[in-house]
Order: sequence, then C-alpha cells, then structure tokens
Amino acid sequence: MTGNRFRYGAWRDGPDPLAPPYDVRAAVDEVGERVLGGDSLRDALRDLLRRGPRDGRGLDDLQARARRMRREALRRGNLDGAVTRAQQLLDQALAAERDELRGRDDDPARFAEAVLDNLPRSTAQAVQELTGYDWASDEARQTYQQILDGLRRDVVEQRFAGMKQALQGRDPAADARVSQMLDDLNDLLGRHARGEDTDDAFQQFMAKHGDLFPERPGSVEELIDSLARRAAAAERLLRSLSPQQREELAQLMDQALGDGPLRDQLGRLTDNLRALRPELNWNRGERMRGPEDLDYGDATAALGELGELDDLLEQLGQEHPGATLDDVDVEAVERQLGRSAADDVRRLRELERELRRQGWVTRDADGLTLSPKALRRLGRTALAQVFSELSGRRQGQHDLRDAGRAGDLIGSSRRWQYGDEQPLDVVRTIGNAIRRRAGSGAVTTLPVRLEPDDFEVAETERRASAVVALCVDLSYSMFADGRWGPMKQTALALSQLVATQFPQDSLQIIGFGKYAMPLSQGELAAIEPDMVQGTNLQHALKLAGRHVRRHPGSEPVVLVVTDGEPTAHLEPDGEAYFSWPPLAETVRATVHEVDQLTRYGATLNLFMLGEDPSLRRFVDAVAQRSGGRVFSPDAAELGRYVVDDYVRARRGRR
Repeated sequence: MTGNRFRYGAWRDGPDPLAPPYDVRAAVDEVGERVLGGDSLRDALRDLLRRGPRDGRGLDDLQARARRMRREALRRGNLDGAVTRAQQLLDQALAAERDELRGRDDDPARFAEAVLDNLPRSTAQAVQELTGYDWASDEARQTYQQILDGLRRDVVEQRFAGMKQALQGRDPAADARVSQMLDDLNDLLGRHARGEDTDDAFQQFMAKHGDLFPERPGSVEELIDSLARRAAAAERLLRSLSPQQREELAQLMDQALGDGPLRDQLGRLTDNLRALRPELNWNRGERMRGPEDLDYGDATAALGELGELDDLLEQLGQEHPGATLDDVDVEAVERQLGRSAADDVRRLRELERELRRQGWVTRDADGLTLSPKALRRLGRTALAQVFSELSGRRQGQHDLRDAGRAGDLIGSSRRWQYGDEQPLDVVRTIGNAIRRRAGSGAVTTLPVRLEPDDFEVAETERRASAVVALCVDLSYSMFADGRWGPMKQTALALSQLVATQFPQDSLQIIGFGKYAMPLSQGELAAIEPDMVQGTNLQHALKLAGRHVRRHPGSEPVVLVVTDGEPTAHLEPDGEAYFSWPPLAETVRATVHEVDQLTRYGATLNLFMLGEDPSLRRFVDAVAQRSGGRVFSPDAAELGRYVVDDYVRARRGRR
C-alpha cells in the first residue's frame, strides 16, 4: 500500500455513523428556552421537529426538497404524448401506404386512396375506421398495429409492472393468464372490501401470480397500496388532458384493449381500488410542461411520482389532528428524496419516540405536549435563571442563602422518607451504616457503604405556612409589548420554588384577561395570547380570595403582575363587561375585591409593567388602601422582583 494517497472529508452518505445520539434533555431545554421566551408550547414542540434539533435537519428541510422535486417533475414533459405518438404512428402508416398505392395502377388502389383521403381528423376515429382496412403495405400494416398493441401493452404494463414479458405480441396463452390473474385479483379485493379474512387467499394468490408482481407485497394492504397508486396515476392522466385529448385517448385505449374481457376486468379493478383507497387524488389533474412528449407509460409514471410527492408533503406537514412521524412513509421518502432524507426521518422519529419513552412529552388529541416531568425541568430552568439574576444583585439587597430551609434545627432526627427536604444528619446516617454492617457479621465496617434505610434527616422547627395567589395579566398587550415570556418565566419559577423549597405553602397561579382562571404549570406553559380585549383584575382577585380562604391556617399573600388598569368586571349574571376607558363600575368592583382581601388579612403587592400614568395612579391607590407595596421592574427583571419579594416575605414569618 506504499505510495497510496487518501483524502478525508465530511461523511456524506446519510447520518454520521459516529455521531452521538440526540441529547433528548437538550431538546427539551431547547423547547423550554422558546417557552420562557414567550413562544407557544405547541409551536415550540412542533418547530423542534420541523427545524430539527440544534445542528440537525428537520421536516422543513425535507418538505423543501420534496417541493423542489415536484417542480422538477412538472417540467419533465407534456402529458399528451400518448395521443401525439398515436398520431405520429398513424401518419407514418398512412405515408407508407400511400407510397405503396402510388406504385399500383388499378381501381382498388384508387379506391384505397380515396378511403385514406376521407379519414376523420380525429386520430381515434381514424384508427377505428381502419380496423377492417386491407393494407397494401406490410410496413404500413405493422406500423398501424403498433398503435394498438403498444398502447395496450403500456396500459396493462403501467398497472402491473411484471407483465412486460407476458404481453409480448398477441399470445392467446398469455392473454388467458392475464385474464385469470385479473379475475382472481378482483375476487381477492372484493372479499377484502367485505371485511372477510383474506390472509390465506392472499398467500394463494401470490403463490399463483407472484411473478407478475416484482415488488413482492407482503400483505393485501401493501398490494392495494401499490395497485391503487398506479390506477390513480392513470386516472389523473386522463384528468390532466384537454377534453378533446381525453376523448381521443379514451377511445384509443378502448380499441387497444379490444372486445375481450380485459377492458371490463381493468374497469372492475379500478372501481375496487377507488373504493378501497378513496383518499388518493383520483380526479385531480396536473399541468405539466416540458420539451418532450411523454408516452403513456412515462406520463403515468410522472403523475404517480407527483401523487407520491403530494402524499409526502402532507405527511411531512404534520398538520392533521393527532399527526405523528410514524405517519411518514419512510420507504416513499427514500424512493423520492434519497437515503439521507430517509435517515433524517428515522432520526426525527427516534427523537419523538425517545421524548415519549423517557417521559418528556405526552400525546393528546391535539398533538405533543410537555409532560409533568418536563414541566418540572422547565420550572427548574426558570428558577435557575431567576437565581442567576439574584446572584448579581446590588449590595444591600437581601440575602437568599437560607431560602428554602424549613426552619431552625431542634436537635432530633428521624428516618429519611421519600420527598423529605430537610438537611441530612450526616453523623447519624454514617453511624446507621456502620451498625448495620457490623450487625451483619462483616469482618470490617470499612469502606462505609450507604443504603437508603441508613439516611436520617435533621428535624427542624416548622415555619408558618403561606397561601399565595399569583395573578398574572394575560391581556394581549402583555404579548405585544414583549412581556409574555418574562411573565411565564416568573410564574414557572415561583411555582417551582414553592413546590421544591416551601412545600408547606400553597400556590395558585391565576391568569386574567377578559375572564380569570386558575392555571396549572402545564396550562401556563401552553397558554397562548388571545386577541380578546379586557383586563379583569376583579375576577382574578375574586378567585384569589377563594384560594386564600380555603387555607385558613396559612398567611395569605396576593401578588399581581399587570401592565394595564382594569378594563373589565363581572356582571351579576357572571358575564364579563369590557369598556375602554375604564368605567367607574369596573374600578368599584375591583376595589371591592381588594377590600375583601385586606379585611381577610392578605398582603397585596403589585408589580407594575410599563409607565402608564393611569395605571400608576390605580396601583398606588390599591397599595395604599391594602397596605401593600408597588414594584416597577423592567420586564427582564420581573422574575427577580417577584421571587425575591416572596422569599423576603417568608423570612419575615420565621
């Protein structure tokens, strides 16, 4: 091998075999970044597959390639080639016949010339009138026969790829075999359409006629799929021609198939396939343009390719309800777009399956959504971002080193239980492990190996619990002014903080637009902006009041995040009434709910986004009336302000 030279480059034959598998957690984090940035959860999940994970190819790339292939197929040629080829062959036959007749000097020759001169202009009708004509030229007779024999062969061969050899010439034995196969096939499809068990019948059919089906279908369904695509392409060819060309080709096909059983058998087959696969584009025409005239076989092949590309575009679009990548025909992708594209689909499909298998996403009637496991990760991400901002706070802001401790140590300990948040008692935990190993008769207790039963947690003095209502504005202005993402991040971060660090507290997130509603973590992550006008703070405070009253032993805290003064309130019949500028009735109804919360002892703090003077006057008045405070953070600092205020309030309740 001395002297050989080698060149190395990027792997080009499909996915890199040495590349690591998709990092599913990174994919979830990518979705989380989009959600925390204000994007829709479903859009973020959909775009993950559409664009592919970082540095990967997704469905959009595959769709673009399929559209490009479709445009190229439309420029392949003209579809009327079957008619024009028949016209060309007829002209050749007539020219050869006239040359032969001109060399004869007799009345039959003159009569034959008169017949030829008076043929109809229609190719199909001329071919029909020449059916019983006694050709003087052998060359003309053979050329004329090519019109019908060639079209007959093209029609049947287009439907059944394995019949090329069986259709050579006019062999009665071959014709009988084709006829028997069509009878058996129509019988099989009829039984399948009636819901009968056709597994054994299919095996018998393939044992008898399998050599005529080189694609070797493995089931009745695969056989139907293959035949239906071909039959639909033939129907689309007729629909793609002008009415005159369609009539010409239909008549030529009838003459080519003759008066035997073949024409009726193919008609029955088309009807059966249309009934079994009605979703195919049977009646859709195409306008193909190109420099060449395509004969019947090439034209139907091009239309079949277009039909398959249309199906692929629909599958890759994933627009229908309940769509999944399992719907994509990977074999069709490989046929049309190549092996690398099929590998891309397989990788995306594997990513989707891994997301579900590892419990990061679930599927409902509307598609994929994040699972509780992923929402917890999303909440941790939001909380980490908030705490990273807190770590860079200015000197003089409050310390958070003890945020999350359950209380002061009281000197005793107990066995650890799943879900405990208290600090471990390290001395007692190691002592338990040593005593357990010594009791088992071991020669030495080293090294110390810990088991779950060894762990003990240090008991702490329990702090007073709090009941917290976080009311977040969902009006469209929050989205339009870039505050939607920070609002989501803030609510998710506070939810995660309460769930993990202060489990004794009870938090309810309340979103309010024209109406208010409680939101779970999943609903908050998935919620999208609504164009309906209205900022119904009164309804939100009413729900907050119900929440705090359900926990009479806890200290009530109400946090409000809004960028506008209230413009809607509930009427006595429960319907929301909107008005801009705000009505006095709306302000009175909102202040009534503020007073109700204040009398109950709730602390009401407001986080004002924006510098609208009327909003400033309203929140200042509410804070003064309720004894709460007003914060005016930038949208990017909202999470820091809300979490910081909540933690400081908890420190005040030690």
